[in-house]
Amino acid sequence: MNKINRNIVLIVAVALFSSFAVIRRSDNSKNNYYKSEMEKLHTAIENNFHDSVSGYYFVDLDPAKRETKFGHKREYSWLWALCAMFEATNEIEKIDKKADLVDNIFKSMQPYYDPAPPKPGYGEYIVNLSKGQRYYDDNQWIGITSLDIYERTGNKAYFDLGKSMYDFMMTASDNALGGGLYWRENDFETKNTCSNGPGIIVALKMYKATKDKVYLENAVKIYDWTYEKLQTPTGLFYDNIKVKDGSIGEAVFSYNSGTMLQSNVYLYEITGDKKYLERANKIADSSLAYFYSGDKFRDGYWFNAVLLRGYQHLLKYNKDLKYISGFKKCLDNVLKENKNEKGLFTGNDGVYNLVEHGGMLEILARFAYLQDHYNLAAKK
Repeated sequence: MNKINRNIVLIVAVALFSSFAVIRRSDNSKNNYYKSEMEKLHTAIENNFHDSVSGYYFVDLDPAKRETKFGHKREYSWLWALCAMFEATNEIEKIDKKADLVDNIFKSMQPYYDPAPPKPGYGEYIVNLSKGQRYYDDNQWIGITSLDIYERTGNKAYFDLGKSMYDFMMTASDNALGGGLYWRENDFETKNTCSNGPGIIVALKMYKATKDKVYLENAVKIYDWTYEKLQTPTGLFYDNIKVKDGSIGEAVFSYNSGTMLQSNVYLYEITGDKKYLERANKIADSSLAYFYSGDKFRDGYWFNAVLLRGYQHLLKYNKDLKYISGFKKCLDNVLKENKNEKGLFTGNDGVYNLVEHGGMLEILARFAYLQDHYNLAAKK
């Protein structure tokens, strides 16, 4: 082979190697798209919402939006937003084993801890700054995440936290309207899907961890009550029922569909009864038509994150990606249209609060997992 031919071969080889390298980088970029978005958002949240001086998180970037209650300016985050961050960082740790994030969020929640009787729980705000009410659903979100961490890591401290959240939530139970759980402590006006749906999941996760039948029995009681009192004709769930007269608060939110969908999946796993899987599929179909028929989310990111939990869990038994694909249209539209130069998400009223950013962080973490395990381009 002469010198000219050798040079041609070398050039072609370099070109082919370069093209393969570009393809590989392109494939990696495509396959890691949601993980990259997740990492960028987590950095943006820490840079913008985390107050390095106090160690607390801000609830809103705009001081004018920060709530005043009981004569105090509530500058920092309410508990709900930290619940969102707790679950989001748990999902990040599932795809990044070295992330080591949940312990720090757990520490951030401790100033909200209120040991008051009848059972200890977490208050809505930093106790020594502005003690407020204790919400059963806030504590249930903590319970769900902590028991998931226990299942994932075996760390008994998180089991103990989950049990504590179960014990607190059961103080919300009485026989008014035949059962069910109230929404918040010392407020006997309504019983809500948002306190009963996650309550079922906490009880079922306690049963999975202990095999103590009392947890399963209580879960089924709450489940049956919620189906009887709060299910819509289309198989979704109303927001609440008033104890005084049994009237229904007819708002329909994605997170209520999510907890009831996932409750059915858990019950199918535990009991093997196919009626639960059938009900899960019905909720998935109805929620897909109601919430994801277009390319915009109907309600907040965190609400949608809870429904995504149900869709992802259902994939173990229903391999149809149509639910994920419908959700993905809305997610991709947000990523394209609603990010600012800081990497935060915006709406008509400016930058969204920490709750919504925690919800989006969870969504991105879950999609990073889904993108790594499924062909998300399979259905349009």
